[in-house]
Amino acid sequence: MSNAPEVTPEARGTVVTPVRVVIALCLAAPFVALLWVGSYAKATPVFIGIPFFYWYQMLWVIVSTGLTMIAYHLWRRDQQARATRSGNGGASK
Repeated sequence: MSNAPEVTPEARGTVVTPVRVVIALCLAAPFVALLWVGSYAKATPVFIGIPFFYWYQMLWVIVSTGLTMIAYHLWRRDQQARATRSGNGGASK
């Protein structure tokens, strides 16, 4: 038998928490929305002369930026909370 300490899932960072689920949804939403081409492969409605097919994709550039920022801030807050709970006093790399 080995005397190596047992590594828990939390120590490896593999614990699924509600915050991490929200982060995953924020990062997955743009992929799902843009890979489902049938939902936006049409010309109408037109917005300032631009067919729906194009302005929908451009809108997702802005939405994706916002969702990525939200995911980043949630991740940082989660990491700081985990560092505080583990006794590192909130120290981050």
